[in-house]
Amino acid sequence: MRFAGDERNVEVRSNGQPRAAVPTKTHQSGLPEASRRIVLMIFIASLLLAIALSVGAAAEDVHSMAQAVDEHYNHLHTLQAEFAEQYRGAGMERAEAGTVWLAKGGMKKPGKMRWEYRSPREKLFVSDGKDAWFYVPDDRQARKTDARRLDDVRSPLAFLLGKSKLEKELQGLSLASDVAPVDAGDIVLRGVPTALAERVSSILLEVTPEHRIRRIVINEADGSVTEYRFSEQKENLPIPEQRFQFRPPAGTETVEGEIGP
Repeated sequence: MRFAGDERNVEVRSNGQPRAAVPTKTHQSGLPEASRRIVLMIFIASLLLAIALSVGAAAEDVHSMAQAVDEHYNHLHTLQAEFAEQYRGAGMERAEAGTVWLAKGGMKKPGKMRWEYRSPREKLFVSDGKDAWFYVPDDRQARKTDARRLDDVRSPLAFLLGKSKLEKELQGLSLASDVAPVDAGDIVLRGVPTALAERVSSILLEVTPEHRIRRIVINEADGSVTEYRFSEQKENLPIPEQRFQFRPPAGTETVEGEIGP
């Protein structure tokens, strides 16, 4: 069977019989990957041309983008969004979805947040800025810790509201030109979180033209990857204080210490 691109040079003997076909040097293996990379390079080049309207270093473009994101989130008091979370690591994959609420904290206090998982099973991760809880109704167990000592991949999100400074929170912030955005027109940034540098090797932020964070990809040092995608973002809506409070239902075991799904 003959495949496209598998052209061969045929030499004819003096008796009229063809010699064995000798394949030319083609690169069939990896062609789909090469094509994908070419398309990606063209897309990234177009993207860079779109945002680099003036002559300047890439670092200056990243700086201006980071400042625009800071400016957007520093004017927010609350944020509500739908989220899809995907985890890959330790030979397993997990996909979950739900709603997240974030509220601005005080001058020296962590922000408030509530992650309400609906699929595939109900879970709750909530913090009022003082105490943080993780609760799974089916387990009838609630875990509690001091919010100020919280070491969880979601905790930096609460600081976006009113305290955002990406270039301070993420070391070596740069344009992730090797990563294709989910939506055309978005920008992907890469950096290492200052607070979680020992645990997290890098974080990717996908930023929309409106300077909203659409996607966060957290690459941990152990090789696991957690990705969050946000949609239906609603800004500065009133959120009742009770949404950030939690009281374990009757019959629930309470455990204090490190928490997390």
